Amino acid sequence: MLRNVLLLQLLLGSAVSLEAADRLELVDVFTAGTEGYHTYRIPALAVTRSGVLLAFCEGRKTSREDLGDNDLMLKRSSDAGRTWSKLQLVYEEGGDRKITIGNPTTVVDRQTGEILVFLQRNGRDALLVTSGDEGRTWSKARDITSQVKHRDWRFYCVGPGAAIQLRFGPHKGRIIVPAYHRLTADKSGASRAHVFYSDDHGRTFHLGGVTGLHTNECQVVETVERGRYGLLLNARNHWARSGGKPKLAGQRIVVRSVDAGASWQEPEFDKTLVEPTCQASLFRHSFASATRRGRILFANPAAGSRSRATVRLSYDEGRSWPVSRTFYPGSSAYTAIEVLTGGEIVVLFERDGYQKLTLARFGLQWLETAK
Repeated sequence: MLRNVLLLQLLLGSAVSLEAADRLELVDVFTAGTEGYHTYRIPALAVTRSGVLLAFCEGRKTSREDLGDNDLMLKRSSDAGRTWSKLQLVYEEGGDRKITIGNPTTVVDRQTGEILVFLQRNGRDALLVTSGDEGRTWSKARDITSQVKHRDWRFYCVGPGAAIQLRFGPHKGRIIVPAYHRLTADKSGASRAHVFYSDDHGRTFHLGGVTGLHTNECQVVETVERGRYGLLLNARNHWARSGGKPKLAGQRIVVRSVDAGASWQEPEFDKTLVEPTCQASLFRHSFASATRRGRILFANPAAGSRSRATVRLSYDEGRSWPVSRTFYPGSSAYTAIEVLTGGEIVVLFERDGYQKLTLARFGLQWLETAK
């Protein structure tokens, strides 16, 4: 009898495990109007070497304004995003003065374990804060603007979302940070995406290549094709807003590099990746091996308006996107993707008219069985 009970428990446990892999779960992490802030926007995620999940965003104090009095906020989770810590202020400037700190762009150095978060200040400067204790405490902000910005670049922002650290090739260990700039001091001028990088774990930085006109907020992933190492940059499309050609809008702009970001090939449009002119997230799930396919993830509001949050999957280094599944059909905007230590996927996304930042969690089985 006892053996039968144990067998039943084992079978039920297996069923629960399979169900979890094939289930979408949503957990609200930040809610507008709570914990002292008017609005929470611009998500970013990081997973520490021990598996702690960190969720970053801008805490906008008094309004939803992009260039308002905004601070860098954080919540931590030790159980894969099911429960979260209290709100933690990572960095702010000026008290109640209108100083914008935002566009968190994260990477965890695999060699040192240090968490690096790149920020923009007032749409002009690039800052860096770091943590060596899994996000419990943070360094003072370091201004790296002079290393990563040309003198004639005026409006300047990093990311937002994720930076990367190269795993392969002659520049293995290089940290690469996506960014964009304008020659105008405000948002009126044409934008161009670019990257900057560090080969010494974030001590010094260097400018990489600049992409084509009207590329904007962007993300980058490392690619490996037929033994050749490269980068894929995926950018928000501003051909309608600043380029005067709305027929070219509504689709993401993609650019590739074969020299670790020192230069970029000609931009192309990816007609599969529809967008409403909005930030999107691009993230490497896994590299190809003898036992598995390589996978790249992409998430954005896949509609003509900011709605229908959708995650896509590529098996050919971002050349095509055969798998697609909507995880929130309503109002949605910016996203951030991470992969947990067990391979589960999490997406932190803005929803319901910027009222919440919600974490979507699901397994590959849920995504790859999409109908």
